[in-house]
Amino acid sequence: MEITWLGHGTFQFKLPDGKVILMDPWTNGNPAYPKGHHIDRVDIICITHGHFDHIHDAVPLATTFSPEVIAIYETAAWLESKGVKNTHAMNKGGSQQIHGVTFTMTHAVHSCGILDDGKIVYGGEASGYAMRFADHRCLYFAGDTNVFSDMSLIEQLYHPELAFLPIGDLFTMGPAEAAMACRLLRARKVIPMHFGTFPPLTGRPDDLRERIKGLETEVWPLEPGKPVTW
Repeated sequence: MEITWLGHGTFQFKLPDGKVILMDPWTNGNPAYPKGHHIDRVDIICITHGHFDHIHDAVPLATTFSPEVIAIYETAAWLESKGVKNTHAMNKGGSQQIHGVTFTMTHAVHSCGILDDGKIVYGGEASGYAMRFADHRCLYFAGDTNVFSDMSLIEQLYHPELAFLPIGDLFTMGPAEAAMACRLLRARKVIPMHFGTFPPLTGRPDDLRERIKGLETEVWPLEPGKPVTW
């Protein structure tokens, strides 16, 4: 699978069969979005919560590409009200398979208001996803969250080999909390996200790496726009 960080909490996953999953799409106005990157295919949009920096471009991209769109029930209903088709509403603990990938919605400790015409409307709750692929490998995409003890249950239930964790601090956990998340999840590799986009998001991968010395977990920082293979 090819993974491309598009800045902040937005990622593009290109599967071996060419299908593309877009996680938490924020492209227009994202200061960390890689210049020159062009999205030319989207088969699945997967949304963790309704904050603008995770859902901003879901509607225009869904209109352009007609992908399957996964979100918690209330956020899916809001997207439908904006004309989005092919929504797949779900809730925490539930699983569904789309294009050969099994998506299981997990807990997250965060808020989920959707800014709509100057007002914040209820978007359900923030979530994460355990995603199992055709080769049986599993990744855990935490979305925006603080560390929580039930991450140990995510490890026991899904055994993710790769985890995507926010480290920026202020609006999510910082490196200290992310280090504890690494201890609970026991993933082989951790890709940091949601840092450096704005000055207050001060957490950095090197800080996380220093805090998990001795663990069998590799911090795998990505550069926006440069794909890697997993």
